[in-house]
Amino acid sequence: MGEKTLACGMEALAAKDPEFAERFAYFAGEEVPSDPAAELPARERYLAVLAALLGCQGVDEFRAVLPEALDAALSPVEVKEVVYQACAYLGIGRVRPFFDVTNEVLAARGVELPLPAQGTTTLETRGNAGNQKQIEYFGEGMRENWKAGAPERATVNRWLAENCFGDYYTRGGLSDLDREMITFCYIVAQGGCEPQATAHAGANMNLGRDRDFLYRVVMQILPYIGYPRSLNALTCIDNAAASRA
Repeated sequence: MGEKTLACGMEALAAKDPEFAERFAYFAGEEVPSDPAAELPARERYLAVLAALLGCQGVDEFRAVLPEALDAALSPVEVKEVVYQACAYLGIGRVRPFFDVTNEVLAARGVELPLPAQGTTTLETRGNAGNQKQIEYFGEGMRENWKAGAPERATVNRWLAENCFGDYYTRGGLSDLDREMITFCYIVAQGGCEPQATAHAGANMNLGRDRDFLYRVVMQILPYIGYPRSLNALTCIDNAAASRA
């Protein structure tokens, strides 16, 4: 079962680092996935772990986990969407190696590339469609916010609507809930972006996810991003929840 094998290719370390491999394989592959306080459905767990590995630049672990994710829960389209959307939060400079790994793994499994197109917008419609997604996630205050905010930020805020949300969040393959969850994972895994992590924790809650669910997400990605960033993420969740009280 995927729940018992999410151990990040520990076989490769077992020969030379057997004590570490044994404990990490147990913690990441058995203890965390099955703890009642941390449990998530396999699909959401693998989405979160893959997004977190993108966020923390864990390309070797991504390569090890990806086949398990495909076997247990995710389709090739879903995996590709996780990689594509990461570009908006990590930049192509950090995401390009994950394209190569994903394509290699899919090709080795006989998946024909490119996959079916998932785009739903054109260059003419992406801005309005992306801004509508922002409004749905963050509220009416996002409507054409590039016009109301600081003039020197207008261009970047317009790009957020057109590119970040219009080019990615409008695509098929993943739901709004999926996309906001993986965004939260990208952000907390890279660290140093706590204001954005808090905002996206709030967006997850606006879409119907609660504090308990987000805590479970953080617990599932903890083996891959470590305790400091995980604790920061929990604080961001708490702050987002408190602002709604």
